[in-house]
Amino acid sequence: MNASVTATLWTMLALTQSSAPPSQGATTPPQQQHQQPVQTPELNNVLETQVMLDRAGFSPGPIDGRMGANTKKALELFQKSGNQDTPAIDAVTRYRITAEDAAGPFIDQLPNDMMETAKLPAVGYTSVLEELAERFHSTPALLQQLNPGVTFAADQEIQVPNVETMTLATPAVPAETKASGTTGTTSAGGSAAQPKGTSGTKTDANQKPDVTVTVAKSTSSLTVTDASGRVLHYAPVTTGSLHDPLPIGEWRVTGIQFNPKFHYNPDLFWDAEPAHTKATIQPGPNSPVGVVWIDISKEHYGLHGTPEPSTIGRTQSHGCVRMTNWDALKVAALVKPGTRVVFTE
Repeated sequence: MNASVTATLWTMLALTQSSAPPSQGATTPPQQQHQQPVQTPELNNVLETQVMLDRAGFSPGPIDGRMGANTKKALELFQKSGNQDTPAIDAVTRYRITAEDAAGPFIDQLPNDMMETAKLPAVGYTSVLEELAERFHSTPALLQQLNPGVTFAADQEIQVPNVETMTLATPAVPAETKASGTTGTTSAGGSAAQPKGTSGTKTDANQKPDVTVTVAKSTSSLTVTDASGRVLHYAPVTTGSLHDPLPIGEWRVTGIQFNPKFHYNPDLFWDAEPAHTKATIQPGPNSPVGVVWIDISKEHYGLHGTPEPSTIGRTQSHGCVRMTNWDALKVAALVKPGTRVVFTE
């Protein structure tokens, strides 16, 4: 491991708190595009560590420049995993916003009510800022902090975390291929193409090596390991609740669906509104199950993405294992039908 990176890692283990980025809802007046970002030495160190962990397959969750619980857990497992080859890299890189990025389509806001969400033609992003934050595995607040005064419009050059970008799957002609979900069922749009980048190269399931997915309730974490026990991917997750606890035991992957539709069934929600009826939520990154659904042999349960990456590891789910969309795509690229899935305390 590079000596400077090693020093930074041990410094991070001693940190307990980082400077908080500005509120996500804060606005700033338009200024020159290339104004220097405001960064403290501690933010630089934490950001470098989070980017390094993300690139090494030990996800800290959304990159925010703060030494929070998810980053600490990822860093501790990274250190315990032994000799990791982590060449020094720049924590940020530059990206020019394209006309396609700015074109959307976007939705005005994400409804809090499932019946209202079902009225949308697609559950897309609400802004270019949200779109780019997810693409670069970060929070909108961090992008604002790295790019003060930027309006996130087409042809603006911005600073972003230097990670492998998340690319959404290509929609396909709808076909009702269904899988049970804790809160209803999901259906994929045909055999949607596996996305490039974060999701990995499309590979025939038979060519994927055997791996084991382990979800630990006590640490709100997911690890994918190979036959030798080597960690291939680690991610923070949300794992059920008092009403819908994680089903401890051993299961198997039964299918993977990109761009899933979500079939909402209020009968499966303990907190559903009495007036709610069954409804179909269209695909999109802000779908209740995110951009990918990994079905398992336990009825009504699966591993999937989320419309709220900042809540991962901090809030409760309706029983399924929820993670950021980019981590869900990574896991989907590693598993196949028959992959062993272990839920532990």
